[in-house]
Amino acid sequence: MSVVTLVAGALVVVGLAGIVLPVLPGSLLVGLGVLVWAVAQGTLGGWLVFTAAAVLLACGWATSYVWTGRRLLAAGVPTRSLVVGALAGVVGIFVIPVVGLLVGFCAGLYLAEAARLGFGAPSWRSTQLALKTVLLSIGVELALALVAATVWVVAAWNAAT
Repeated sequence: MSVVTLVAGALVVVGLAGIVLPVLPGSLLVGLGVLVWAVAQGTLGGWLVFTAAAVLLACGWATSYVWTGRRLLAAGVPTRSLVVGALAGVVGIFVIPVVGLLVGFCAGLYLAEAARLGFGAPSWRSTQLALKTVLLSIGVELALALVAATVWVVAAWNAAT
């Protein structure tokens, strides 16, 4: 196994982690890893694998954002609530190791919705809907990124043997 394949694999793994922990540009890193490998291969097969991976990653990324945006817009959850949640998640990373991103995002989102709707059931329902939507969109993006990574792993395995 070549050094380039190992570097590409590291980028793919870090990218997959970045989709789940949205601090890193996950799909972009997965695509970059496959691109590094395709350039090193320099074959039509390598470029076809990169193209397939890029299409899968673009579909996952676009679906994630379009779906999230439409569902949250339809539910009346403003973008500023998500921004507050994201900023609180970043703070949470430093305050509570390991789970701080999730705890901070949830708390920030709820507080932003409570400021908008008042504390109680309406803000809690809005927060739950936003969390479900965000988690589903992460799931869609991750699923398509895993398919792209699988395409690359199969191609890299075949190229190495």
